[in-house]
Amino acid sequence: MSKKENMNKDEIETEEKDQKTKEKPENNETEKLKKELSETKELLLRTAAEYDNFRKRSEREKTSIYGDATSKAVSAVLPLADSLDAALNSLDTQSEEYKKGIELLQNQLKACFSKLSVEPFGEVGDDFDPNLHNAISHTEEETDKQNFVSAVFQKGYKIGDKIIRHAMVQVTN
Repeated sequence: MSKKENMNKDEIETEEKDQKTKEKPENNETEKLKKELSETKELLLRTAAEYDNFRKRSEREKTSIYGDATSKAVSAVLPLADSLDAALNSLDTQSEEYKKGIELLQNQLKACFSKLSVEPFGEVGDDFDPNLHNAISHTEEETDKQNFVSAVFQKGYKIGDKIIRHAMVQVTN
C-alpha cells in the first residue's frame, strides 16, 4: 500500500468517527423528544379520562340531588293525600256535590304525582314484600294464598325504585 492510500483510509475512518459522534447527539436528542412526546400523550389521555369520570360523577350527583329533593317535597304532601283518601272513605252520608269536590281534589293530586313519577302501592291482595310494606299487624286464616296484604292502613309511595314511604299493612297467612 502506498502512503496515499493509507492516508485516505485514515481520513475515511476519521470522517466516519466524526459522523458517528455527530449522529449520537442527534439520536440522543431524538430519543429524548420521543420520550417527552410519549409522556405528554399519556398525560393527555389521563387528563381526558379524569375529565370524563368527573363529568359522569357530576351527572349522577345532579340526578341524585333532584331525586332526593323530589322525594322530600312529596313526603311533605303525603299527609294531604292520606287526608283526601280518608275523606273519600267517610263520605257515605255527605251530599253528592261534596263527594265530587273531594274526588276532584284527589284526582288533581294524583295528576301531580303522575307528573313527578310518584306511584302509590300497597293494595289489598298484594303479596307481602318487606322491602315495600311495613306489617303492623298479622292475622291467621285458612286460605290458599300465603303472606298477602289483607288490609291497608296507609298507602306507600315510590319514585322509580326509591321508596318514599312504606305501606302500613296487615298481613294474613
